[in-house]
Amino acid sequence: MARALKKIPRPVFGLLIGLSFLLPLYFTLVTSLDTKADVFRFPPHLTFDWQWSVYARAWHMFRWPMYFGNTVLIAAVTIALALTTSILAAYALSFIEFRGRNLVFSLILLVLMIPAEAHLIPNYITLAKMNLVDTYWAQILPYGASVFGIFLLRQFFLTLPKDYWEAARMDGCGHLRFLWSVALPQCKPILFTIGLYIFIGSWNSLMWPLMVTQSHHVQPVEVALARFLDGNSVDWRRLSAASVFTTLPVVIMFLIFQKHIIRGISRGEGVKG
Repeated sequence: MARALKKIPRPVFGLLIGLSFLLPLYFTLVTSLDTKADVFRFPPHLTFDWQWSVYARAWHMFRWPMYFGNTVLIAAVTIALALTTSILAAYALSFIEFRGRNLVFSLILLVLMIPAEAHLIPNYITLAKMNLVDTYWAQILPYGASVFGIFLLRQFFLTLPKDYWEAARMDGCGHLRFLWSVALPQCKPILFTIGLYIFIGSWNSLMWPLMVTQSHHVQPVEVALARFLDGNSVDWRRLSAASVFTTLPVVIMFLIFQKHIIRGISRGEGVKG
């Protein structure tokens, strides 16, 4: 088996792996266009029946423009806040000498090892005491810092020659001016990658919005999508149709900006202490 895999050209092997990741999306698309008789057929039905009326019925079930608007607003503010905190933290961990700097960075990385579910109850209690439950801020503040963003930016800042900072300081440039005028313009691909990464995470968020929101006026698209899952019966065609048009914006964004994502990760992937 191992010898047979080695004989497969790498581009072909990569293509097969990529297609395997697209299979769930393809099955969802097929189900959304199936007739009722074909949804539960075994073996699975793999061709389209082109029942586009299901999309119209799924769209008219909820106020989707409101949910899309909520999701975009939450994602945009989260990106702005997370990028700001990531930039400032990464710069401090790269250019400002202070005792325990490496320890602080190690503690930040340890956050990645804590399951996200372990944060839910403490975050909910904190927001409840701040009277922020069932608001946009309840869905934004817990994601206002990105360990991934701090890591990528710090690794990039460490690759900048120290001569840049020395020359800027001799010209009377402070840390904020150096960060704004010298460091940030050189890491735009990384900032774009972090922003898109946060956007996708915010768009796909479900468990946390379900916990902290009750009003439809502040809920994102994933919460509306979850309403298709009725305890007694599920209309799989409508659920699949809604899944397609709520996932499509993220897929299109990724396809358009994939080169920027790869460039940003490749520029920040080096590990330097």
